[in-house]
Amino acid sequence: MRQRAARDQQRLDSGAVTSPKDLESLQREITSLAKRQGDLEDVVLEVMERRESAQERVTELSDRVSAVQAKADDATARRDAATKELDEQAATVTKEREVVAGSVPADLMKLYDRLRAQQGGVGAARLYQRRCEGCRLELNITEVNDVKAASPDTVLRCENCQRILVRTSESGL
Repeated sequence: MRQRAARDQQRLDSGAVTSPKDLESLQREITSLAKRQGDLEDVVLEVMERRESAQERVTELSDRVSAVQAKADDATARRDAATKELDEQAATVTKEREVVAGSVPADLMKLYDRLRAQQGGVGAARLYQRRCEGCRLELNITEVNDVKAASPDTVLRCENCQRILVRTSESGL
């Protein structure tokens, strides 16, 4: 378009166009081309401004994505470390359980394993201040008297949840 306007302006300036009608037509075309070029330049400027704004937004969002990704990577690393630590603790506890289970009579271990399977993984519960920590219910006075009267080797069970009661110095007896 610029070339066309320059060519028309050169024809006008050279004096090659002598007819008033052609001269007027050429001037209108030059004016029209100048207006169209101005309009197109305005559009180009607007597009460039929008592109610049969009590029700034892309940069901002990229920075935010990078920050979130860094946080996610950090959280993943912490989760993996915690999982590894828990796996190590579980292995240690499993070994300790095997050692302790070896010293427990077979019939008691069989009862414990059966109760553990029935009770969602907990076959025995501590008796703490006259309360079974398996079902969280307090033993009635008759049950407390039965527990007091039982020998230390007697296997006692909670009347409510049927778990094995583990007596300690904090049992409240």
